[in-house]
Amino acid sequence: MKVAVTSSGKNLDSAVDPRFGRAAYFLIVDTDSLEFEVVDNSDNINAFRGAGIQAAATIGNKGAEVLLTGFCGPNAFKTLAAANIKVANEISGTVREAVAAFKEGKVSFSNSPNVDGHW
Repeated sequence: MKVAVTSSGKNLDSAVDPRFGRAAYFLIVDTDSLEFEVVDNSDNINAFRGAGIQAAATIGNKGAEVLLTGFCGPNAFKTLAAANIKVANEISGTVREAVAAFKEGKVSFSNSPNVDGHW
């Protein structure tokens, strides 16, 4: 399974970026092999509007079925839900730790956004 993790850096030992739409990077991680693809999100970091929606489309296009992040706003959450991507908020630590927690069933999926828009 492919999971998207918001990341402050380009490897599995990078810290989880707490922001979704304005995260520095997304790591699209294969949970079986831990192989990953780095997706640069610099176009969205300074976007005036729509960063979360664009980020949701990006990870959907990469085949992610789950998002592990700190905070996800309402527009992004709706877009992710429409794409059948499950969202786990309030994730911290490193990307590697987040993926391990997911694999061990230690993350809870959200039913709603956990921050107002434009955070």
